[in-house]
Amino acid sequence: MTMIGSVGFAQALDGREAGLQAAHLALNSLGASSPALGIVISSHQYQAREVSSGVASLLGDAPVIGFSSPAGMTNHGQHAHSVVLAVLSGDFEADTYWYPGYAQSGRETATKLNQHVAARVERQSILCFGDGFNGDAEQFCGAIPGASSHLVGALSSGDLHTGNTYQLVGKQNGAGALAAALLRGNIVMAVGYDHGWNPIGKQFRITRSRGFWLRTLDGRPASEAYSELFGYPARDWAFPPLSHLARLYPLGVEQGEDLVIRSPIRVEADGSFRMNASVRDGIDAYLLVGSLAACENAARQAAQNALKKLGSAKPALALVLVDESWQMLLKAHPGTEIAAIQEILGDKIPIAGGYTLGQIIPEEKARPKFLNQHITVILFGETN
Repeated sequence: MTMIGSVGFAQALDGREAGLQAAHLALNSLGASSPALGIVISSHQYQAREVSSGVASLLGDAPVIGFSSPAGMTNHGQHAHSVVLAVLSGDFEADTYWYPGYAQSGRETATKLNQHVAARVERQSILCFGDGFNGDAEQFCGAIPGASSHLVGALSSGDLHTGNTYQLVGKQNGAGALAAALLRGNIVMAVGYDHGWNPIGKQFRITRSRGFWLRTLDGRPASEAYSELFGYPARDWAFPPLSHLARLYPLGVEQGEDLVIRSPIRVEADGSFRMNASVRDGIDAYLLVGSLAACENAARQAAQNALKKLGSAKPALALVLVDESWQMLLKAHPGTEIAAIQEILGDKIPIAGGYTLGQIIPEEKARPKFLNQHITVILFGETN
């Protein structure tokens, strides 16, 4: 059976209608083939249960996982207040799992996922979406055995003011969870990733951090360090829009010989940065700045890398998971990343995507890795 992918998207007053219309369009493009997996990217402004109900009314018992996002993406560009549904049909099977305790323990969630993977002898690929505001993605990745499976995913986003986000599996949905699909059979996920942020020469020493809160840089509240750089009063960084725009200016943190990007979700009232990955005291961090040209190049490079890893297989669907900072940076040029990807893939391959608060990528013979600020392109194709 040849693998076929299709994408539908819709905008409506309520989530059920948007989900129903998106499912109708996706199934029309799929033709007579039955969906083996559905991937939902839904606006956080819709109720998760309404979106799930609308999609399920047409997809029935087909496995479905998804996440909330400030905007969805398709071949036609960016879509606010929408539901995007990608469906795949082919000679493969998908088992979906709902882990509601992800926010309480990423390690325990990884253990439960590992048990489900170990229940089958064949090698499996894993697609997962976790809560971007709550939960420890690095802890989760660190508890996944490196050689057991091929895992890729992202952290859902939503309302930065309230931290409202959700994940879904079938008719199960809510915040603080992790949704996962275990894929086996004649299917391969080829992953490419890159980012468009580079150091500009400004260096800080992280002098105090606790958990997800980066308290001080060079002995001063983090907001004061940014205030001196950008000219806005330190107290203004605790309020919108600056409290959220801080994600545009992440830190490159030294981790061994590598420079790992770590991005604030927001600036707190006390001037600390709320991260979704911890950073260590006493290490150096470099201010990073992104650009339109660098992001376009990164999108092309991610698509090229994914296409290279797919080998001779033909891509049936592209899933694009982009850090929310890209939406902020490219606000005057919406859809730029999709246009750049299409320069590599062409305009015939169906594309679905959304904005996230972090990306999870597989590492060869190693544990998966948690990223901030990246674009991840996942190409689904048939194994040779």
